[in-house]
Amino acid sequence: MSEQLKQIAARIRELREISGISLETLAQEFGISKETYQEYESGEVDIPVSFLYEVANKFNVELTEILTGESPRLHIYSVVRKGKGVSVDRRKEYKYQNLAFNFVHKKAEPFLVTVEPDPVDGPVSYNFHPGQEFNYVLEGTLKVIIDGHEVILNEGDSLFFDSGYKHGMKAMNNKPAKFLAIIL
Repeated sequence: MSEQLKQIAARIRELREISGISLETLAQEFGISKETYQEYESGEVDIPVSFLYEVANKFNVELTEILTGESPRLHIYSVVRKGKGVSVDRRKEYKYQNLAFNFVHKKAEPFLVTVEPDPVDGPVSYNFHPGQEFNYVLEGTLKVIIDGHEVILNEGDSLFFDSGYKHGMKAMNNKPAKFLAIIL
């Protein structure tokens, strides 16, 4: 796995250890198995962004601190130039760029997400996290599955949903789909 992933895993482990919470207790609180939680802390497997968001909320830190090891500093406004968002490369089918990584005390996490098409048409990768999510499709066609309901979104379409329900995205028509995701 990448060096970035290992550093993120180390930060998660450090937050847990500093707080004096056992691995078992935290795994149970996040609704995952102890083994899955251990894999996340090892830095040897992909860590869902939704899980990182939950960790940030649990320990009252900015997601940016978990992703980069640095605290956001900006209070009035933050500009992120094209292609300069903090990248979170975890899996081949999703690429995330945090678009407000350097702003303190955000009430939402905005991401530019690119979903690559799956050449073998495998299963959708699902996740869930507390809160709500807004998605606006910028390019391509995106299939979104929320709690078993399928929605097809085209360029210019948007979707707002309860992200506590299991959801996943898939690029359609053998082309990448790019969308703005705002997690509240």
